Amino acid sequence: MSVLEKVKELREVTGAGMQDCKNALKENNNDIDKSVEYLRKKGVLKASKKSSRDAAEGLIIIGENQNNFTLTEINTETDFVAKNNEFIEFCSKVSEVSLNANSLDELQNQKLNDSTIQESIVNLISKIGENIKLRRFENINKDGQKISYYIHNKSSDLTGKIVSAIKYKSNKDESKSFANNICMHIAAMSPMALNEKNLDKNFLESEKKIIEEQLSKEGKKPEIIEKIMTGKLNKVISENTLLGQSWVVDQDITVKKAIDKFNKDNSDNFEIISYYKFKVGEGIEVKKTDFSEEVKSLAK
Repeated sequence: MSVLEKVKELREVTGAGMQDCKNALKENNNDIDKSVEYLRKKGVLKASKKSSRDAAEGLIIIGENQNNFTLTEINTETDFVAKNNEFIEFCSKVSEVSLNANSLDELQNQKLNDSTIQESIVNLISKIGENIKLRRFENINKDGQKISYYIHNKSSDLTGKIVSAIKYKSNKDESKSFANNICMHIAAMSPMALNEKNLDKNFLESEKKIIEEQLSKEGKKPEIIEKIMTGKLNKVISENTLLGQSWVVDQDITVKKAIDKFNKDNSDNFEIISYYKFKVGEGIEVKKTDFSEEVKSLAK
């Protein structure tokens, strides 16, 4: 059996990285059994080394009780590990204790049996062989209001790739289905803010400058630019605010008009108080690696 074949076998047995497996075999005269034990003993060290590696896959986890609703993102290096049953089970345990935390630091120190979540992550890294990161967390106080959520690409009832949620008020049971549709809309359309008031002012200023430059290049007169500017900015605002976006269920009306129609048809006072969206890996820059180069390095 060649060195590469032994590396492959050791990786399949332990889940450790390719270079870790190569080093283990080198230290143990290519003995698979001794290399497995070697990797087990080096587990914590291996985990710390992996902590610098990119982790942009993973799962979003929800937690809920009568008073609170939580969103947690835990990242892995590959989607393969994110689908690992042991990882999904770990995420379910995090869901249970997440309701006791109010910040990411507090969540890291929550106990899972005899270990904290952060200690459990280190152990899981050693066992699975990939970097795992507890990236972000939010605990939403219901304040006596209702919560609706939608999980896209479910791994379990508590986990998925995208979770969108709204906190809202309503007096009608019929609102549950309507609220869920709004959550699906958020997952699909990714609004930047609830309304114009909440939209980032720097974003609007940037968009305004872009529009001005475009119109100036077209040779438009200043008074014409001002009129066109208003229309174009209103379009930007509509496209990037939840209430201003075209309703996915009926593109002829906005989300706000859909809410107005629901309230009229159901004699309700449905109102979105706030909304949330967690998408796995959102905003993480991942360095592209050449797998063939990684394999070549093992042969050196």
